[in-house]
Amino acid sequence: MRIVLFGYGEMGCAGLDFLLEGREEVAAVITHRDDPAEKRWYRSLAGRASEASVPVLYGEETDLEETVRRLAPDLILSFYYRSLIPMPVLSLAPRGALNLHGSLLPRLRGRAPLNWALVECEDETGVTLHHMVAKADAGDIVAQRGWKIGPRDTAKDLFFRAVEETRLLLGDVWPAIRSGTAPRRAQDPARATYRGRRRPEDGRIDWAQPARRIDGLVRAVTDPFPGAFTFHGGRKLMVWEGTAAGGSGEAGTVIGDRLVATGSGTYRLERIEYADGGAGEPALPRGTRLGG
Repeated sequence: MRIVLFGYGEMGCAGLDFLLEGREEVAAVITHRDDPAEKRWYRSLAGRASEASVPVLYGEETDLEETVRRLAPDLILSFYYRSLIPMPVLSLAPRGALNLHGSLLPRLRGRAPLNWALVECEDETGVTLHHMVAKADAGDIVAQRGWKIGPRDTAKDLFFRAVEETRLLLGDVWPAIRSGTAPRRAQDPARATYRGRRRPEDGRIDWAQPARRIDGLVRAVTDPFPGAFTFHGGRKLMVWEGTAAGGSGEAGTVIGDRLVATGSGTYRLERIEYADGGAGEPALPRGTRLGG
């Protein structure tokens, strides 16, 4: 079966690795150029494909419809490709076009689903292989694997768990995909949620939120992501790690040793630093107000 693989980063590499290990014919990898300004903590799909002598094309620099028509794939696969693939391109593959999404669809369609799962205090998450249609992440489901989110899991933890679960999912369903007998189940639009791209400024802590929600935000955007933050004395204070705790007080007020009152409960700051790189441990005596 001849395949064109769209993808990016570690998840793209996982998809390519699976196909190469199965000796599938990968006609080309279509990806994005690696951004030198981006904090890289994952493999380059372009680099992995080049190592394997698979042709590499960049989606923003080619006529996708013309290119994919020339490549004549039986099947199109997408693993964390960062742009919506146009329907005229998807329709060029007679065996279909499948995408790997990092949530248990129909929940958390859209961008950064694993980060959003933590922000929204989800109890579980997963990966879904589904048919691509005009609307993002709305196509029929082929297969899913889910797992419970641990109390201290970060977005990076969830991401690498998602990579491993994707390998298992592909191993389970691939024989049916190859034979054309893979199941497909329509999504329930009434259960669908959609979230957009997260930006660094979305990491600002609202101390009026419950402590559990603040903890979810911190774990969602801690290293290697841009981080959660608040303000102390006009300086941006990064909050990289903490835990929800009991107690009460005026939201945003330090009521104990690095213990900050929230809208419900308290939050203990465990790893913090000033964003401007100023030397010295941030001093937060009782009564200090954070935010503003």
